[in-house]
Amino acid sequence: MDHHTLAAVSITGTTLDVLGSLYLAYDLLGGQHGPLRLLTRAVTYSIVFGIGYGIGLGLFFGIAAGIATGITISIELNRSARGLSHYSLPWEGFFSAIRGLAFGVGLYRTLGLGFAVPFAALITVGQIIAYSRGMRPALDYVASRRPRLTRRQFWGTVVRTIGYTATALACSIFAHHMDHAWAMAIRVGLVTGIVTGIGITVNPYIEYYADNLPDRWMGAFGIGLIFCGFALQSLQYWLALLDVRLT
Repeated sequence: MDHHTLAAVSITGTTLDVLGSLYLAYDLLGGQHGPLRLLTRAVTYSIVFGIGYGIGLGLFFGIAAGIATGITISIELNRSARGLSHYSLPWEGFFSAIRGLAFGVGLYRTLGLGFAVPFAALITVGQIIAYSRGMRPALDYVASRRPRLTRRQFWGTVVRTIGYTATALACSIFAHHMDHAWAMAIRVGLVTGIVTGIGITVNPYIEYYADNLPDRWMGAFGIGLIFCGFALQSLQYWLALLDVRLT
């Protein structure tokens, strides 16, 4: 483990502590009609996408892309949950840029600046085009206790997989000394597509419980986040105590 990874773990732990404290203060923040409805979505989607991206493309990418995806998607879905129409295209472009930037940052460490910059730019443009054609996170929105994947969502996931694979392959041209370009492009596309498909499938379940969790569950979830945050924050001290060398 290197110093950068350890710092990312510690920051994640601190963030979880803060989020856990907010959940414990559920009543003070307005209860069911307060900002924790949005926060619940942001945390849950960040965890779902963060774990998926992290397993497929590494811890750092999982943290960067997971948080950006979770926050932006939760903002859009929270609007749909309130019965409002989707954001205007400039706002959707802004959300796309945030996700594109996060993807670029996540890939920069392993694939270099020459790959990350054009990749971030191209997928941002691709997402904006998808928005303009009606393909957005709130497509076929429903809050239900059962997971669901509609036909339009399925084909949107397939197109996303192919698009990210093609984009990664095209950007490999700008990356110096990049080995196994085809393998990396397929990996990026498949990871993105699979994680997106899983996220869309469990979306109705998450949306239902975001608005219907009992107060005690909120408090219990907050305590769990605090314990996880403490464990991550204490990692640096355990490494020092056990004389584990960092690279």
